[in-house]
Amino acid sequence: MSDRAWSFSDSMAEAVEKAGSPVELTRDLGVGEFTKVPDEITNWIEEQRSWRESVAFADQSYHMTDHYVEGPDALDLYKDFAVNSFENTEPGKAKQLVVANPNGNYIGDAIWFHLDDEKFLSVGSRPAHNWLQYQIETGDYDVDGHIQGRPVQTGDDPNNFRFQVQGPEAIKVMEEAVDGDIPDLGFFNFGDISIDGVDAKLLRHGMAGEPGFEFWGDYEDGEAVKQAVMDAGEEYDIKALGAESYQTPNAILGWIPLVVPAIFDEGMEDYLEWLSVGDGLLSIGGSFDSDDITDYFFTPVELGYGHIVNFDHDFVGAEALKDEVEDPDRKKVTLVWDDEDVVDIFASLFSEGETYQFMDFPHPRSAACPYDEVLVDGEHVGVSTDKSYIYNEREFLSLAVIDTEYAEPGTEVTLVWGEPEDNDNKRVERHAQKEVTATVANAPYSEDKR
Repeated sequence: MSDRAWSFSDSMAEAVEKAGSPVELTRDLGVGEFTKVPDEITNWIEEQRSWRESVAFADQSYHMTDHYVEGPDALDLYKDFAVNSFENTEPGKAKQLVVANPNGNYIGDAIWFHLDDEKFLSVGSRPAHNWLQYQIETGDYDVDGHIQGRPVQTGDDPNNFRFQVQGPEAIKVMEEAVDGDIPDLGFFNFGDISIDGVDAKLLRHGMAGEPGFEFWGDYEDGEAVKQAVMDAGEEYDIKALGAESYQTPNAILGWIPLVVPAIFDEGMEDYLEWLSVGDGLLSIGGSFDSDDITDYFFTPVELGYGHIVNFDHDFVGAEALKDEVEDPDRKKVTLVWDDEDVVDIFASLFSEGETYQFMDFPHPRSAACPYDEVLVDGEHVGVSTDKSYIYNEREFLSLAVIDTEYAEPGTEVTLVWGEPEDNDNKRVERHAQKEVTATVANAPYSEDKR
């Protein structure tokens, strides 16, 4: 924003002081460029249909950070700061890495790869990587760590191309694209392959509840590999996903991609002095409006990671999470928005008077971290986060964290759509708020066929 008092060269602590509070710093900043991939390659509806009906190809090379960690104390670092167990890891294993602050509040997650003895890579959004890199630089670990920022933000080429195929025909496509046989991999295991003579790694993975693979290699080989896979998939009606359709499976997979990281919590002051605001700033938007930044925090359990929290090691935040794992106050759910209420949002554009906030299909987003208020009988019961229209379901869905007493599937809640009246987000037009009826459903929403 042109009238901001802080600059991107400030530490996070300096920026908070200049802005007045963490909420004042992060509210209404809008959303930056997500990826270099165009919003649509063909048409977002056909792209969504491909992961259900044939096979979808996703280019993940530009929107995530990479954190490379190597050294004899690397596993000790992860054991000290991640909620996951590392007892049975070995090269070729991957997992979803989740880190919390000392109070048990969620900082971030990433996909973690055990590359070799004492050599690891995690790929995902920046908050988890910042927190781990801080421990490397300020702690007593015999470890080297390096973060490669989001290539779309830095302008640098990625180290690796990173592609994914998913859908009912994904296995057939990869069988044709890979030189020789596909390795026999368990879920979230990876191994060596070759595609058109190019060496790569293959991870048994999947999004949107459909079978699939993720594969990566040297960035300069990416175009050749992509072409080989697209050629192999032509007879199966493969579709490349644009940036918009790529982001929408989260709503049915049950994964919330970004929330406010709990870095502004008590006991995090030294970290905020270390952290550059340019490396750690995420924007807040949506109808939920609180002056207290801790109201925007979640725990790993509330975000659905309770099944991977393991107390076989003494990690930071463990003590705070022990009771919650057994009896959480809030739970992650899917909200199915009422069709007529969603239509009313669009219909307001064709009638006199105030209009409701424009809903840009299929993935409306005016901030990195969307927070929409969820009510029951006018009382606050939680927040709704990432949301998408899913053509395959013919429904508009969002992921929410709500009080457990209202988390039973079939429960009816009210969601507030639209920014607060004093909103200053330049990406959002003047509008009135609208209450939308929504029905609670399970998260993940669709049957898992991976």
